[in-house]
Amino acid sequence: MTGLAVALTVGANLLVGACIGLTGIAGFLLPIFYVGVLGLAPVEALALSFSAFVVSGLLGTPAYRATGDLPLRRCATLSAGSLVGAVVGVLVGLSLPSTVLTTSLYVVVLLSGISVLLRAGRAAGNGPDGTPDVGAGALVAVGAATAAVCAATGAGGPVLVVPVLMLLGFSPRRAVAVGLLDSVAIAVPSAVGYLIGGAVSAQSLALLGPALAAHGVGVVAGSRGAARVDQRVLKSVVALGSVAVAVWRLLPAL
Repeated sequence: MTGLAVALTVGANLLVGACIGLTGIAGFLLPIFYVGVLGLAPVEALALSFSAFVVSGLLGTPAYRATGDLPLRRCATLSAGSLVGAVVGVLVGLSLPSTVLTTSLYVVVLLSGISVLLRAGRAAGNGPDGTPDVGAGALVAVGAATAAVCAATGAGGPVLVVPVLMLLGFSPRRAVAVGLLDSVAIAVPSAVGYLIGGAVSAQSLALLGPALAAHGVGVVAGSRGAARVDQRVLKSVVALGSVAVAVWRLLPAL
């Protein structure tokens, strides 16, 4: 890879990482960057992107844990479903065209974002730990379904999981925190699957180190800044971002 490709990769991962740390949304931009700007094959783009999402989850969540915004028990339940869903999603991504799954993803994102905006002023019924009373079975199902779609399309996880969690009653910061940690459960099997199952060139693998380092710096900076963002503002940013992303991705298909 040329020096320009490395520089672009570092810049893209810094920016996307910061956005992920702040709002939980932006991971979907990495596959688009790798394919559209660098011209990598889709499988190579997914391998590099999901490797970065492992870093996002591991480095982005400590700041939320420190402020008490990461309910580990709920997150573990969600992640259990995500592990299974991610394996299924990788198998689909390696064997079938992802056009239908991609369209479905952004339709769900669009509807979730609109619903979050409509519910922005309503109070949610929370349990004793400050999280909503959502059954374990429902969280497992949400994890499995969202992970399967995200792993197959390269959406990462939070872009779909965060709006759904907010719909279920999680506060914006808790939804982002849970979405970040849950993205590890999606990203680990996805990264391994695409790295092993896809034809990833040595040139593409050479980008992995700089990409992960830059991504990590961006995520840490973004997650620390999130504590200074008003809850209502963050909720609106997440919802509007989801709607904008969905409309942008769906327009070419119309």
